[in-house]
Amino acid sequence: MIAKDKGANKFLWTVCIENYGENQLEEMKKGYQKHVLYLLGCLLIMGCKTDKEKSETADIFHDSSGNPIEEWIALDSTIIGRSTVAENLDVPWEITWGPDDNIWFTEQGGRVSRLDPNTGQVHVLLEIQDVFRKRTTGLLGLAIHPDFKKSPYVFLNYTTKNEKTITSRLMRYEYANDTLINPKTILEIPGHTAHNGTRLTISPDKKLIWATGDIGPDVDNAQNVKSLNGKILRFNLDGSIPDDNPFANSPVWSWGQRNVQGMAYGAKGLLYTSEHGDATDDEVNLMQKGRNYGWPNVSGYCNDATGNPSFCKDSAVVEPMKAWTPTIAPAGIDYYASRSIPEWNNSLLLVTLKESDFRVLGLNGTGDSIVSETILFDNVLGRIRDLCISPKGDVFISTSNQDWNPKEGFPKETDDRIIRIFKVGDTANAALFKQVSKGKESGEEVKMAGTAGKKSYNMYCAACHKTDGKGVENSFPPLIGSDIVNGPNEGLIRFTLGGAARSTNGAADGYGEAMPSFAFLSDADIADILTFIKGEFAEEAEKITADEVLKVRTEYAEK
Repeated sequence: MIAKDKGANKFLWTVCIENYGENQLEEMKKGYQKHVLYLLGCLLIMGCKTDKEKSETADIFHDSSGNPIEEWIALDSTIIGRSTVAENLDVPWEITWGPDDNIWFTEQGGRVSRLDPNTGQVHVLLEIQDVFRKRTTGLLGLAIHPDFKKSPYVFLNYTTKNEKTITSRLMRYEYANDTLINPKTILEIPGHTAHNGTRLTISPDKKLIWATGDIGPDVDNAQNVKSLNGKILRFNLDGSIPDDNPFANSPVWSWGQRNVQGMAYGAKGLLYTSEHGDATDDEVNLMQKGRNYGWPNVSGYCNDATGNPSFCKDSAVVEPMKAWTPTIAPAGIDYYASRSIPEWNNSLLLVTLKESDFRVLGLNGTGDSIVSETILFDNVLGRIRDLCISPKGDVFISTSNQDWNPKEGFPKETDDRIIRIFKVGDTANAALFKQVSKGKESGEEVKMAGTAGKKSYNMYCAACHKTDGKGVENSFPPLIGSDIVNGPNEGLIRFTLGGAARSTNGAADGYGEAMPSFAFLSDADIADILTFIKGEFAEEAEKITADEVLKVRTEYAEK
């Protein structure tokens, strides 16, 4: 039953009374006394919104297609949710938003399909019979002609094999009568059981771009401009060589690539790629015409131990925008330019295989520098292979748990899946969302975006307070039920920066071990860790910002 003077229900009443009037709401309340959660969710998310807002925002428990929301995460101003739109797929490798508002995708075994994200219906367009599949070979890249109505062509890349030789084929098919027909081979190059690269995309100037791998162990292909392996290749859409390519009669656009796994255009025609390193230095790169990206002579940046500064200088090597060591196995990448999730606007969205997460890489105003990194869905979904973005700003990702290298605990029964990530509402309603979600049978709650701090928590805090926040009896206090954790942000930040000395009074509180100061961490790192702690172990999840940490740190410095 709704109580007009308590917490979130008071807020609900105040908002809805402006739309309905108190008498009407009293009648509605009587009719729904046995369905409190339904009333809370529907009145706020549906009844108190305009028709336009209804169409832009899902209800609190389901996406716009009626699929259950499996997780909520509160960002700075937006609550996002994730839901499954397709399952039991065979390693979807490349997914792209099609001209029919369907998701077109390849599956590694040789199938091309399109998925209606509103119904979950999958329609098979083509099954290629001569696909060779082993480790990372198979049916891989896909791109759709930008003038599809006039030129209904689909470009594919797959590997095939005769008795001795593996070949990587760039193909063009025609779409007609709800199927793909009339295959045309644009180019064949040497392939291998690994390092085939294989991403396809279309440039703003309507060129077909193909990322190829170095097909190691012959890594020298990447520096040989006469080899088409370890390159970004550029074609006209009819398969011919553009006149303005760097080398006459050659599709080579750039070289020195090891194994590109993601490729997307952003604002101002900038081309971004994600690339697997070897033992170190996975990379995100900003691609430039006629430039060398270093592999195998350079890994990562030019000025570090693996950078080979002399080769960098002699060959004018382009350094990565960002590099990761330990490696994360970056996969699909895309550019987000939507106000639907404003925190992600002007960002690169990156999914990973080894680290099994979803990363938001914030860009500067000119798009040539990565200025922030946020990690979500860490080790929740398993390996993630690719993503695409709908015109309204929903993000779709594909898992890769049925592939050759599954993580422990995967694949799950319904793998592989295509998953929607979308705006559910605003964080102004986060408390209500949390209260409503507590009523779900699963007991799930809205999660704060503290995943970025999870790894740092495990690195700096879990040894004492443990991953479950229960601490160690007689030594390290639990975070669950802690007055400091449940108290004001300022107190928790102050305790983290200042630490605590070992108890000298016989550990009257039962916990005698010291806590070191963590002032050596950056404001952003502390904010991420404490947001994670608040989200996992506090009675009320709450985001802590770097500005809050800086304020407390400054107060310390002034004393």
